[in-house]
Amino acid sequence: MERFEKSLHAEARDLLKELRILGKVTAPAALLPGVLMRIGHGDASWRLETPIGRVFIAYNKNGISAIMRAKDFVDFKRSFRLRFGRSVYPVNKPPVHLIRDVSKQLSGINRPKLTFNLHSLSDFERSVLFKTLEIPRGEVRPYAWIAREIGYPKAVRAVGSALAKNPIPLLIPCHRVVLSDGHIGNYAFGKEAKRTMLSAEGVDPDGLEGLARSGVRYYGSDTTHIFCFPTCHKAQKISDRHKILFKSEIEAIRAGYHPCKICRPTGAL
Repeated sequence: MERFEKSLHAEARDLLKELRILGKVTAPAALLPGVLMRIGHGDASWRLETPIGRVFIAYNKNGISAIMRAKDFVDFKRSFRLRFGRSVYPVNKPPVHLIRDVSKQLSGINRPKLTFNLHSLSDFERSVLFKTLEIPRGEVRPYAWIAREIGYPKAVRAVGSALAKNPIPLLIPCHRVVLSDGHIGNYAFGKEAKRTMLSAEGVDPDGLEGLARSGVRYYGSDTTHIFCFPTCHKAQKISDRHKILFKSEIEAIRAGYHPCKICRPTGAL
């Protein structure tokens, strides 16, 4: 009996030692962000180099939630909380598929199906941003085009306001949206960043500004009698000797030209 009791005491001591050791164990760094993401109380993030410099990308269980420029993570964390009212945590290894798809989207290799968390926006603002996603790389569309495409042709200023609130610039490419008069306009990361992104995608910002100053809005082909936005890939194939310049869609239609079915310029005055 005495031997049995001694054995129990020894096992108890060993158990207590093991429990004390557990108190010194540090949880993996990715555990807290992972738990908070699952219960909807936080976002994870990583840093990425882009054509306009370093950005921080945040994501949660509902998709990518933000892209911001910041001098460091502390600055990013502060800005993120101010805008979204929740915390964001750094992770050393984001999901491999997410890094791959973001890189493909930015490089233009293809159009991966990225998921975005736009829950903080109104239905109208989301419709503006989803329409913006349809603008091909290397092309631009005016605010008025988006307004018409989503069924609110008179809401041009509201479209501009929605784009200004885009929480995920670069991936939701609001840099591909220009003013209705053709000028490049503003951008969440600044006008120079907008020019940089357009140039990286094959658009000539100086050329766009030149067309805007001259009042040219569309290119027409005198062989097909179709008119397009100047950056439409169909318009880019028109040789100079067959290219007709139009200052409005009314001018093009009166000249007997039909709107391109791909870039759909009709209605974007």
